[in-house]
Amino acid sequence: MVQFITHYTDQYTYLDSVRIALEGGCRWIQLRMKDTPTEDILPIAKETLTLCRQYEATFIIDDHVELAKQIKADGVHLGKLDMPITEARSILGKNFIIGGTANTLEDIRMHYEAGADYIGCGPFRFTTTKKNLSPVLGLEGYREIVRKMKMEGIDLPIVAIGGIEKEDIPSLMGTGITGIALSGSILRAEHPKEEMNEIIKTIESWKN
Repeated sequence: MVQFITHYTDQYTYLDSVRIALEGGCRWIQLRMKDTPTEDILPIAKETLTLCRQYEATFIIDDHVELAKQIKADGVHLGKLDMPITEARSILGKNFIIGGTANTLEDIRMHYEAGADYIGCGPFRFTTTKKNLSPVLGLEGYREIVRKMKMEGIDLPIVAIGGIEKEDIPSLMGTGITGIALSGSILRAEHPKEEMNEIIKTIESWKN
């Protein structure tokens, strides 16, 4: 599983980043536009939804539960300071995907009990993409979390996030995680679409 979290740079808009990821083979897009009014997110969310439907990709909106319901996105991703998962589930119902951000086993346990569908777990290393960064996990942190999840019978997809580069993927996948989420590293690449495609192939090779 490879998730792409939208980002904008001097060179690329949010929608540019969506197109790059989809054309590169990614089939899971999370629209993340922190500190942006809902009315400004709405038109970009609608266009992102159209693009995701064209590519048969899953479309997740960060934080904005009501917006996800309004435009019929596939689900939402909720950060540690966003709406509780139980409240989001009561609004969205069982057919929407709900992901939660976690940094510790305690976070994962809480999300699991609340009915989350997957966990965005990190950060792997320091990243400038996100404010208020939680403590960095590193490879050993993921190994320990996956081990303890198995011990406790917690069966949830774990997606590593935070400062991940292409070279990190083999080591990360070796920890037992389910997949990775990428953002800035794709857009910094000289050829972003090709970079995404290479990463997709690397992840696919771990499944086989």
